[in-house]
Amino acid sequence: MTNDSVVVILTALDLEYEAVLRRMANPRVHRHATGTRFETGTLRGTTYRVALGLVGKGNHTAAVLAERAIVEFSPTALLFVGVAGGLWPSTALGDVVVATHVYAYHGGTSEDDGLKARPRVWEMPYGVSQLAHHLARVGDWRRGLAQESGPEVHFGAVAAGEIVHDSRISYEAQWIRRHYNDALAIEMEAAGVAQAAHLNGSPVAVVRGISDRADGSKTTTDSAQWQQRAADNAAAFAVRLAQELIAEEAEMPRMGARSAMNGGGTTNNNAIGSVGIQAGHVTNSTVVMGVGTGAAEGSKLEEQLAALRRLIAQERANGSLDEATYEAAQAELDLAGEALEEDTPEGKSAFVLALKRLRGLIGEVAELAAKVAAVIAAVRGV
Repeated sequence: MTNDSVVVILTALDLEYEAVLRRMANPRVHRHATGTRFETGTLRGTTYRVALGLVGKGNHTAAVLAERAIVEFSPTALLFVGVAGGLWPSTALGDVVVATHVYAYHGGTSEDDGLKARPRVWEMPYGVSQLAHHLARVGDWRRGLAQESGPEVHFGAVAAGEIVHDSRISYEAQWIRRHYNDALAIEMEAAGVAQAAHLNGSPVAVVRGISDRADGSKTTTDSAQWQQRAADNAAAFAVRLAQELIAEEAEMPRMGARSAMNGGGTTNNNAIGSVGIQAGHVTNSTVVMGVGTGAAEGSKLEEQLAALRRLIAQERANGSLDEATYEAAQAELDLAGEALEEDTPEGKSAFVLALKRLRGLIGEVAELAAKVAAVIAAVRGV
């Protein structure tokens, strides 16, 4: 099977863009119908495909261009990569912060006794988080970096707003550190990217290199080239993460019901002939399902969608999915069914895109997300 997976990598600044581009081979301009330009190519030393885009500063433009990239490329995942200000001494200049969740901190209520925080929050998908932690432990992403003492990787919240922070004593600086004291870094675009990914059901990871301390010393650290170094470190980790995300998606058909992401034991699925997804008995509120060899031939896609509907309904009954997520998931299954009826290359693409959005919606239910990923991988082989 040809691996046609692609990871979209977005940056806000030119120096961040260049840090990723240096790690790509044979980049080619891909022009969106609206005029937005991306560069597509492979990661150096691999056949893994990426699409690189520049969103500029601010959450609003980042959200628009992130959604544009998701619709255009139907990516395995969306990575937002670049620099940020560190809020606490625990993160050194040049260290990398991977966002466990993103705060849109400008949401709030102004009352007589002050501004009360009312943030929007988006969490990193569980599977992506597990993979990022693994890469941080292994440490091979640091190869080729200029820093003699390798930068560390931190996992924690990232706060995203609409202003540049360069003070520890201003009212805004004190308010941020008081109300978002678990945030490790602060920047201006991640909330827009996270919102777009959430609405389109695309897994997202935010990877930021610490280029300043958001404490009034930004001019000094910029002069010392910390922006370039931090961007390079973030790009190194993000590219390694992109490689593993694509590799894992390619492995899904072979892993089947025994996928490590399933979160439970080994399921033996013995069958003869062409079979699709088999939805069987329920044990401890978990539906056992396997993907047979016929799924890779595309002969049972309708049955697969029906099985996914049953599984999603079961997860709603178990309380693993809320009503809004359940309804959104059913809508994506409806779109997938309509696309399947077209029986055209365009229909296949729409089918895969609907399932990718579905996977993003139900990403917190790891075993169900893995089953959707297996169907995606199967239809790509048709």
